[in-house]
Amino acid sequence: MAVELRVFAGLVARRLGLLIALLALVFTVVDLLPGNAARSALGRDATPDRIAAKEHELGLDRPVPVRFWDWFSGAVTGDFGTTARGQSVNALLESKFPQTLLLASIAMAITVAVSLLCGLWWAARPTSAVSRVLQPGSAFVSAIPEFVVATLLILVFSLWLEWLPAVTFTDRSGYPASPQMLILPVAALAIPQAAWNLRVVRGAIVDAASAPHVENAILNGLAERTVLLRHVLPFALPTIATSFATSVGTLFGGALVVETVFNYPGMGAMIAGSVSDRDATLVAAVVALTGTAIMCVLLAADAVRAWVNRGRQ
Repeated sequence: MAVELRVFAGLVARRLGLLIALLALVFTVVDLLPGNAARSALGRDATPDRIAAKEHELGLDRPVPVRFWDWFSGAVTGDFGTTARGQSVNALLESKFPQTLLLASIAMAITVAVSLLCGLWWAARPTSAVSRVLQPGSAFVSAIPEFVVATLLILVFSLWLEWLPAVTFTDRSGYPASPQMLILPVAALAIPQAAWNLRVVRGAIVDAASAPHVENAILNGLAERTVLLRHVLPFALPTIATSFATSVGTLFGGALVVETVFNYPGMGAMIAGSVSDRDATLVAAVVALTGTAIMCVLLAADAVRAWVNRGRQ
């Protein structure tokens, strides 16, 4: 047990190190972009003296490593600082991140349900008509980018059929005014991920079912459901959990694009504006928040893998 805890602690330390390195890279890349946050905040008519004063106020005249360390020291305590326009980064994240989390969470739930059901059906009945459709169809759909899926959904369900709205409007709470406005953004995110994950589920189930202990269970006359739940799924679970965990990061990244297409009130427009304004503080805060969420999910998948492997010994 002590050895396993040390291994897991080392994995956590490596993941944290990678996240910190990514945040430092974000600061460096934003600094290398043409223009800076001071010019974007003051506008085109600002004089050189005003720009220089604003750069000093924002600390842009200091080296990037120094600025990153100052920001990171505050971020560790939960203070992400202020934007170049004087807005609280924490307040912006509190107002936008829940909407993005809602969108990604619903898409993830649909992805898990659809991929598990279809993947299990595909593995159990490989020669059925549904399976023959899933083989080429899932490969094709999983290769389509989210923004292409979003465009096609708008074309069909908004413009041609006029069933669903193509643009998201918010109520006083800041969330979509109608549940119908969530359908197309969620579908645009979930469709490619469900197609990819059902292939992973099917492959993991087939590989696990070919193990010798599964053949022995079948020869001993155990029911098909018992064999699946006790002897197949536990051994396929690490691969499935890792695939789902990877999809969390993909969904967050895809959500930023899909939100822009549907005018969804999440972090998509905010991150696009922060890059346009060369605001490294806001960009890094978004990366830190989403990166931490993704890291936690990946660690959960690692814990599932460790638990299953321990059960094999």
